[in-house]
Amino acid sequence: MSERDTKLQGCWRLVSFDTELQDSKERTQPWGADPNGYLIFDAGGRMMVLVTAQAREPGNTDEKLVALFRTVMAYTGRYRIDGDRFITKIDSSWNEAWNGTEQERFYKLDGNTLDVSTAWMPNPLVSGNPMGRGILSFRRE
Repeated sequence: MSERDTKLQGCWRLVSFDTELQDSKERTQPWGADPNGYLIFDAGGRMMVLVTAQAREPGNTDEKLVALFRTVMAYTGRYRIDGDRFITKIDSSWNEAWNGTEQERFYKLDGNTLDVSTAWMPNPLVSGNPMGRGILSFRRE
């Protein structure tokens, strides 16, 4: 493993989750100002991420169960580093469509801060699915 791989290893606590629209550059916090989550890179080449919205209620009705699904993101797989990106081959995900795919994330590491962004893609959280990206910031635990 390279030096960059070693620097990513460990447990990272989510600090913020923003979405940005490509055309307008508008940024929002769809899951609140204080979302929950962790990103973990282990020495064996596996990563896991879990992100949930700030405000969630137990799922005791169909409507609340759907709301829970729409306010969580979780997946795991083997990762590799390629320059300023880590690419994860997903083997288990909250979204079955991601299983078996590769998810590419851009990252910037600055001391104990890790900033991660997705590629531009249709935003499933906005009506009409305009092109957007997710921008997440983590602090080392």
